[in-house]
Amino acid sequence: MSVAIRRLLFDALKPRETSIVELAKAVGYAGGVEGVDIIVSEVDSKTETIKLTIKGAQIDHDAVTKVMTKYGVSIRGVDEISVANTDPQLS
Repeated sequence: MSVAIRRLLFDALKPRETSIVELAKAVGYAGGVEGVDIIVSEVDSKTETIKLTIKGAQIDHDAVTKVMTKYGVSIRGVDEISVANTDPQLS
């Protein structure tokens, strides 16, 4: 059975000096990503708590987390995930 990740919602912490625009663009280039939404929910002196929603037909979870780590983002958890069966014979 082949399953594709279609949507991910991360709860994460990022350094304040990392721009959400820069982060969204970088994540947008990761494998299978078609759209990125970021909401800042809390601001501290050195960090910001963000909700990062990623959408795509077949998101590469490893590539996304690699980009986030490169930008200093600490993933606190995956709050939501949506997957789909990509094998039409098993539908």
